[in-house]
Amino acid sequence: MNKVLIIILFSLVSLTWGTTWIAMKIATETIPPFFATGIRFLVAAPLLIIIAFYTKTPLLFPYGQRWFQFVIAIFYFAIPFTLMLYGGMYVSSSTASVIFSTMPVVVLIISFLYLKKKLFLTQKIGILISLITLSTILLIELESQCFFQWKGILALLLALFSHAFIYAECQKKCCNVSVITFNALPSLISGILLSTVSWFIENPHINTMSNRSILAILYLGDFSGIFGILSYFYLQQKVSAFYASTVFLIFPVIAGFLENYIYKNTIILCKMWFVFPLMIGILLTLIPINYQKKQKK
Repeated sequence: MNKVLIIILFSLVSLTWGTTWIAMKIATETIPPFFATGIRFLVAAPLLIIIAFYTKTPLLFPYGQRWFQFVIAIFYFAIPFTLMLYGGMYVSSSTASVIFSTMPVVVLIISFLYLKKKLFLTQKIGILISLITLSTILLIELESQCFFQWKGILALLLALFSHAFIYAECQKKCCNVSVITFNALPSLISGILLSTVSWFIENPHINTMSNRSILAILYLGDFSGIFGILSYFYLQQKVSAFYASTVFLIFPVIAGFLENYIYKNTIILCKMWFVFPLMIGILLTLIPINYQKKQKK
């Protein structure tokens, strides 16, 4: 029964993360990015708060870390997720998902530079392979579209590093709060902030928003934004971090197939060949530390 639950959780996380990128693409077809991100969080926040009350989970961080809760609201939720939707307007869903599949690599790099974390040889090789192949994939993508997507790629890379830095900061502060606590109030703060900003700089019009864009926002807020994250953290409790993190190798494949099916976008063949070494590089960075220590002995 436990194995069946693990398979279900793994499949659910892979599907939600893979479909997230195509949902963001659909959302920004008729809804501006600030407003779309704000509504996404305002849709998710009430359900998260209800879950918190039902499970008797605190909404506030412990004393001494509550200012960091606001930092998370801005630099983990508001800015990065807006950049993701903005980037998705210029970049294909498959490319966006490939960029974010390198999250474990970027977290490792920041942990090394910022937290002075020791890196093993396999991790160094993995980082090198990942950076070279990702750079090659992005150059191929840029050249194929006459460098039209540079704004989108830059936005996605900034979002990636913002997320990774918050991960590293959480490790430094030993921030072991519940996933509900981590998401509930920061989502609400981000939603209110972004929606307010949007009315001044984007002037969104409800009449111009398509039904499928609205449905995409609801999907991102309640299904992908809540159940996807909760399933991933619950999966981490059931299996090792290594096995849970292999999701990063799966969801770009799902995003690529969905994009091809919905938008009929063909993925450049040479780009596909570079995805395989990228996955190998990511996999090398995910090898458990305990296993590497045993090999060293």
